[in-house]
Amino acid sequence: MMLVGLLLPGTTVSFPSYEVLENIPVVAHRGASKDAPENTLPAFKKAWLQGADAVEGDFHLTADNEIVCVHDANIRHYTQKNIEVRNLTLAELKKLDFGRWHDQQFAGTRIPTFKEVVATIPKGKRIFIEIKSDAKLVPPLIQQLRNSSLKLQQIVIISFHKDVIKAVEDKWPELKTFWLTRFKTNESGELEPAPKTVLRTLETLGTDGLSTHFEGLTSELVKSFQKAGYEYHVWTVDEIPTANALIEMGVQSITTNVPGKIGKAIRAPSK
Repeated sequence: MMLVGLLLPGTTVSFPSYEVLENIPVVAHRGASKDAPENTLPAFKKAWLQGADAVEGDFHLTADNEIVCVHDANIRHYTQKNIEVRNLTLAELKKLDFGRWHDQQFAGTRIPTFKEVVATIPKGKRIFIEIKSDAKLVPPLIQQLRNSSLKLQQIVIISFHKDVIKAVEDKWPELKTFWLTRFKTNESGELEPAPKTVLRTLETLGTDGLSTHFEGLTSELVKSFQKAGYEYHVWTVDEIPTANALIEMGVQSITTNVPGKIGKAIRAPSK
């Protein structure tokens, strides 16, 4: 797939140095979510034990303006209770079981706060913070980040919501942010959204890059964004051949539900 028009005619841009990383970072999707209930402390702790370079977690605001780690806005999937996170206080959420749905051995697992997740992060490791709710979460999140022990280079903010990314860039431009989207091929064989449209969005937001699903990616697509000065990251990759192919394309991190498996495979010494 040849993509044209992402750069001005005659423009030449060298690939940034981060493209030639010796080891592609492995990001544990909602923690080691194959082995433990997603977005819980057991999942994050297992991810670190399995050698993840970073964890990815999803965050919402509670009724009393606390930040909690959970993917769905409605907690029915985890607790069998048809309630929105935003309609419950932290104390009310902490009474509920967020582990039994995954496996009986995790019964009694509680929803973690952002602070509790941050406390698991080892020195030198990173967190990809996906803001699932709206931009109202940004001010309290930034306040907690500034008060945390995390260094700037340990933090990445990601979101599908353009207003969220823009709010982060406006309030703390030094933070690294990636906009999330997903390419699909339409009946005419064209990508949607169009790469040119995505590039314009990245420019408008002032973000550092994008992260997309891996399906349909090509080396040309990845490199076209990198030549324009943006990082390119992918999710959610659980198969080794797919991970190896994406590394060949030049992606700059791989998010996976099985960080131990993927990390071991892509870091195996060549024979």
